[in-house]
Amino acid sequence: MSTKTDDSRLARRLRLAALPAAALLGLALAQTAQAGAVQAEGSETGGKTAVVGKTITGDVSVTTKMLEAAPKADANWLVSGRDYDNSRFSPLKQINAANVKDLAPVAIAQTGYSASFETTPIVVNGIMYLTTPMVNSKQALIAMNATTGQTLWTYTYTDGQIQICCGPVNRGAAASNGMVYMLTLDDHLIAVNARTGKQEWMTQVADPRYGYSETMAPTVYKNMVIIGSAGGEWPIRGFIAAYDAQTGKQIWRFHTTDSKAGWEGDSWKTGGGTVWTTPTVDPKRGLVIFSTGNPNPDLNGAARKGDNRYTDSIVALNIHTGKLVWYYQEVKHDVWDYDAVSNAMLIDVKDHGKMVPAVGEAGKTAWYYIVNRETGKLIRKSQPFDKQENMFAQPTPKGVQMLPGANGGDDWSPPAFSPITRDVYVMGMNQLMTFTNEKSSPAIPGQIRLGSTFKNVDHGIQDGTLTAIDVDTGKIAWNDTVPQPMMGGVLATAGNLVFTGEGNGWFDAMDAKTGKRLWRFNLGAGVNAPPIAYSVKGREYVAVAAGGNFQLSYPYGDAVAIFALPKK
Repeated sequence: MSTKTDDSRLARRLRLAALPAAALLGLALAQTAQAGAVQAEGSETGGKTAVVGKTITGDVSVTTKMLEAAPKADANWLVSGRDYDNSRFSPLKQINAANVKDLAPVAIAQTGYSASFETTPIVVNGIMYLTTPMVNSKQALIAMNATTGQTLWTYTYTDGQIQICCGPVNRGAAASNGMVYMLTLDDHLIAVNARTGKQEWMTQVADPRYGYSETMAPTVYKNMVIIGSAGGEWPIRGFIAAYDAQTGKQIWRFHTTDSKAGWEGDSWKTGGGTVWTTPTVDPKRGLVIFSTGNPNPDLNGAARKGDNRYTDSIVALNIHTGKLVWYYQEVKHDVWDYDAVSNAMLIDVKDHGKMVPAVGEAGKTAWYYIVNRETGKLIRKSQPFDKQENMFAQPTPKGVQMLPGANGGDDWSPPAFSPITRDVYVMGMNQLMTFTNEKSSPAIPGQIRLGSTFKNVDHGIQDGTLTAIDVDTGKIAWNDTVPQPMMGGVLATAGNLVFTGEGNGWFDAMDAKTGKRLWRFNLGAGVNAPPIAYSVKGREYVAVAAGGNFQLSYPYGDAVAIFALPKK
């Protein structure tokens, strides 16, 4: 396949963002130009690092005991989803529905990295750690004062060869064992000293030449750093893997395409199923649970007949061995790019009048799926939280129009759950798209392979939703529609509040019970990252990154905004 053909396919893949094709092609060419070669042990042109700043004197060490106690502790935000449940619920209630109208910015920290900004910061005893998108081949891990936004140190990494579909993003870091862990777009897992920012070790986890990239926030369980990989638009085999937290050596790896069933011939070898977003951990049952992406090629299943196990699924593994325990497949033989990419979340729900341990995942199909945590059996699907029209129609050479579009429903945006309201809060998108079938193409290593196209319908519906769903019934408690598709994430708090951002720059707070908007602040760039809440010396703060979004063409920025109530 020629370079010209490859670039045109990338442009088609990303046209759903409604960006000019010339701009998309220019980005693809720029990424190719900066690429260079990569060696088996690391990138020839990447891997350069630098640290600027000062040593943190406070205690920033995160222990296993702290991580397991996170749901009941209120001051810190220790992992991407706040706790192993991925609930994104803060028990803080100093900021509440009665006083949120007085919320005001106390710091707006400029990172200098103006691009698609999707990070979830973590906060450890008043120190915030956040990752940036890649700009000019560089991405950073920054330690800052969580109350003032003052940068304490910056670790900078220079990427080598990359191949990416959906923006130069990074979704955050993880902390444990006195270290902070991050992933790079050119497939390296890095550990740095939490106090100094000095690199402790670096491990290559995949090969970017074949289309693998790393955008997720890792998670840490005891001595293991657990990661997955993006890149399902390329003919690769998805995986999730665990690495030794002290040395970076691989402990186990699970491939997300089954080599024995659900695939025609050897199509499983290039079958996709990547793991985009941070897994959840059930320490009691010894499980790591995650969602998986689309099969490859995305939109043409002619060469991969079968269910395409374990793509588009919720999957549970034994966390110690990496062996399969169960899986639930949301969409069999997907030809609509309806991958399961939003975080799996641990919740307990009612099933035939009895409370049972469960896992929830917000699908691109616009259903919220809830399965039994011990068996993987479906308990319920919610009422649709977005429009469903002509759904699951087979793409044709002429094209068919469908809702949801290929972005969803919910894309990667993590929901939040409030144990007080018993509602899960889900971001959604209504984007009417035309799906067109094309001749199946062969799997060529390192070249994007979609097998078909999808694009927004001119003058078709383009809006977004925030929906509260009762997890015990699957019924919608309330639904709020906004003028643009929603992408970023949700925070719920014990103050009866739900926080989320919009692509037009608004950062919103809603009444968790009714959905009524109580407060908003415009940050001048798309608020397309998940908010967090934490406290320092008894004062509660809410923080969010505002840097826009590549996929949806929302305005770029480079800021992390920190809010609090006025001091009495």
